[in-house]
Amino acid sequence: MRHLIVRLLRENGFRATGVRDGREMWETLRNTAVDLVLLDVMLPGQSGLDLLRLLRSERGSLPVVMVTAKGAEADRVLGLDLGADDYLPKPFGRRELLARIRAVLRRARPPAAAAPEGMTTRADHRLRFEGWTADLARRELLAPGGAVIDLSGAEYDLLLAFLEHPHRVLARDRILELSRGRLADPNDRSVDVLVSRLRRKLEGEDGKGAMIKTVRGAGYMFLPRVERGG
Repeated sequence: MRHLIVRLLRENGFRATGVRDGREMWETLRNTAVDLVLLDVMLPGQSGLDLLRLLRSERGSLPVVMVTAKGAEADRVLGLDLGADDYLPKPFGRRELLARIRAVLRRARPPAAAAPEGMTTRADHRLRFEGWTADLARRELLAPGGAVIDLSGAEYDLLLAFLEHPHRVLARDRILELSRGRLADPNDRSVDVLVSRLRRKLEGEDGKGAMIKTVRGAGYMFLPRVERGG
């Protein structure tokens, strides 16, 4: 479910990151500008309701939409009483999820800052590194000269994972999670092949100007500085 939702959001112009539990949520909040948290109740470790309480005490008005199989009225009331901005029981449709997220974001922003087509402005849909540009709304990679680089869905998702976590080692299992559903044979070797394909497109056959570093025994690290917008 997490992988499907992240892909849906990205395909509709949002910059989305999926996390497995509260620990990864807090790590992402420390390192990434977040406009909204989509939070499941049933999680390993701390429950979504416990995390909601902490978010309200530590992050104030950060919008939170609860997504859960617990759809009884008492559960919805509890989630809303704890400070959730909306509560969406499973199963739900793609269009309803997108509509609820956009509605919560509109309510959370002053009118002049509202961006009805997604979380960010058009400029914020672009991530830049070493003269390259990733257009998140179009799911395109532009070379420094402006040419569109042909990337498969798996290569694009891998690139986005690196761009969202620059200068940090991504283990193979984390890469698998971010790209799962795109890989026909999900194992460590498929990750290595995917990284190798992306490397060739970014660095060329000679490997000059290395962007992706292999960290032996740990995974891979994206080296360039990444900037948003512009």
